[in-house]
Amino acid sequence: MKQIVLIAATIYGGLSVVLGALGAHALKKVLTEAQLQSFEVGVKYQMYHAIVLLVLGFFLSFDTRLQAIMGWSFITGTLLFSFSIYLLSLQTVIGANLKFLGPVTPLGGLLMIVGWCLLLVHVVKVIK
Repeated sequence: MKQIVLIAATIYGGLSVVLGALGAHALKKVLTEAQLQSFEVGVKYQMYHAIVLLVLGFFLSFDTRLQAIMGWSFITGTLLFSFSIYLLSLQTVIGANLKFLGPVTPLGGLLMIVGWCLLLVHVVKVIK
């Protein structure tokens, strides 16, 4: 699990730089201001959680169920949240109706919140 978390962290981090550059340059010309702002939210949250995953990957062993569920919550939540935002922002550009992804974004956000709550539980256990 530790390797999965570290690999996800590096992939999410690298992709957030690439997608951030894409949004700042190429997409500025084709997206509305609101679409661009949404896209940027996805990039920011992806990078924030890449950093979290990187730190957790270096400091945790992931030998407990709590740590494993925490890792999967961050990984899956970030994927669902950020990538659904990217696709929703780009749907007019790619010419597809992706409105069905609307409920996926809050589900991803909920999973990220679960990850943070589990991190709090872990921290409380450690500092006792």
